[in-house]
Amino acid sequence: MNFKKDCKYAMVVPSSMGIRITPADGEPVHCSSNFRMQVTSAETNVASVSSFLGLPVKVLTTFVKGSPIARMIRDNLAGRHMDYEGVELPQGGPWGYRHQINIADSGYGSRGPRVQNDRAGEVGRTLNVKDFDLDRLFGKEGVQIVHMSGLIAALSPDTGTFCLEIARAAKKYGTKISFDLNHRASFWVNREKELHEIFTEIASLSDVLIGNEEDFQLCLGIEGPEAGGKDLAAKIDGFKGMINRAKSVFPETAVFATTLREVVSANLHLWGGIISESGNWHVVEPREIYVHDRIGGGDGFVGGMLYAMLKGWAPEKWIRFGWATGALAATQLTDYAQPADEEQVWSIWEGNARVKR
Repeated sequence: MNFKKDCKYAMVVPSSMGIRITPADGEPVHCSSNFRMQVTSAETNVASVSSFLGLPVKVLTTFVKGSPIARMIRDNLAGRHMDYEGVELPQGGPWGYRHQINIADSGYGSRGPRVQNDRAGEVGRTLNVKDFDLDRLFGKEGVQIVHMSGLIAALSPDTGTFCLEIARAAKKYGTKISFDLNHRASFWVNREKELHEIFTEIASLSDVLIGNEEDFQLCLGIEGPEAGGKDLAAKIDGFKGMINRAKSVFPETAVFATTLREVVSANLHLWGGIISESGNWHVVEPREIYVHDRIGGGDGFVGGMLYAMLKGWAPEKWIRFGWATGALAATQLTDYAQPADEEQVWSIWEGNARVKR
């Protein structure tokens, strides 16, 4: 994939930032008294692979004025080597705006993870195109790829318009567009027609389209894979068929990607992926990975894949690096991968967990 040259930013992500609260030691939420709090968002999870490995990244977001959580978010983004831009809105009293809260039980062994999203009063729902100078960002500063998520596109009518205008501006200035469909049923209630139209237009402008079988079916109306039973080859063929149907609807999209996951226990998964680029297939059949916390593994996969594209590597390396950064994210307490260097990621791909001194 050919990217624009001489850009200030390799990647830009629009995002609604919040916090994630997780019990210590793999305990369930309802019987825990000790919790860990971190900054989170799906889109910055993706961008973290590039930012930790040295590429310039920018986050478009919004903040609650005077909030200690907003300060925590700013400091965290700076610690992840990310620039950020966003207006501040007054809280408006105790029942006003706040940053979203994600409450996550990571699961353990035979007990599966449980996640509750508390998004009442979420300031990110106010993300509005009028608060950003897209001509400056894409036209003067320059961006190689913008990565968007269906989570942001579906948050509110304002954010849906925001994502549409970002996609249009990116296309106008030759910036590549990555779109992870990320369907959430609760966001779509009584908004199916509106959101289907928004998602379809963004997908039609996208160079990279990512999603699982539910995402393609529920967001875009693409028929999912036929049931393949327990036969792995049949399952993979089913996903290929779904991607081929998506290609026929979105012929200008160059890359389609989906992850493959089978859950043995909360701490042992079979992890794989499929990428289609310009008619070529790249498949990693599911293989064992150990899981400390599965949340963010899919974002890690996308982040590694996009980093490999930005580096100009051969397409067969995109899926290997993405597979490994997704596996890395699953080993960490944060829901985003924090690679020390490329060598660490390739060691994961190679299955080399030996000590490095």
